[in-house]
Amino acid sequence: MEKLTLVKVGGKIVEEPATLEALLHDFKQIAGYKVLVHGGGRLATDLSERLGIQTQMVDGRRITDAETIKVVTMVYAGLVNKTIVARLQAMHVNAMGLCGADFNLIRSRKRPVKDIDYGFVGDVEEVQPDVLADLIDQNIVPVVAPITHDGHGLLLNTNADTIAGEVAKALATRFEVQLIFCFEKKGVLSDPDDEDSVIKTLNPAEYEQYKSEGIIQGGMIPKLDNAFNALHCGVREVVITQASELLRSSGTRISL
Repeated sequence: MEKLTLVKVGGKIVEEPATLEALLHDFKQIAGYKVLVHGGGRLATDLSERLGIQTQMVDGRRITDAETIKVVTMVYAGLVNKTIVARLQAMHVNAMGLCGADFNLIRSRKRPVKDIDYGFVGDVEEVQPDVLADLIDQNIVPVVAPITHDGHGLLLNTNADTIAGEVAKALATRFEVQLIFCFEKKGVLSDPDDEDSVIKTLNPAEYEQYKSEGIIQGGMIPKLDNAFNALHCGVREVVITQASELLRSSGTRISL
């Protein structure tokens, strides 16, 4: 199998031109096949506020009502996705922007209401690896936005970390996949107030221990759940690192 690197980027990195440019410059340098998955949550929050639409978050997850799904589609699949594609084209990287509805790439189901009604939020049911593999074989770099569809015409907001994990799993049937989550921190930290307290390696037993001790908590938990799930489904390696360290062997390496 040939190697493929799937990079997920979000947060401040995609919102600030300088950090995005630096990340994309490093992304270009990655050898071999590659895919980029992005978020853009804060830009969606800013636009919502300007439009007078209240943003509701529960445990770091956005409640996506009928107005909010319009905003996140405009921001994720429109502004952020096409900005990234345009910047990559300027760097002579032949990129193509996609969301889950394009080519029936990622089909989801609307999350059922239990304790919380998340609204138009999708849980991934199926990813079509053939679509991405065909593009990759043509040396086209897919840039995937976290909007999916239900197959019945409904667009759904889907967590970008989940998208990255599910796409990595689907591509692991065709490629030797390394999944890299890039964000503002240097990796998974043992002390949130100490930027240098990076946990260098993490296996399932250590993960459970850190969670029980409250060392790993909040938004890092769904990120790591996605990471371990991807490894169980054939992804070779998962790395969580700072965007500026993309080309270096730093951050937290996650293994089974």
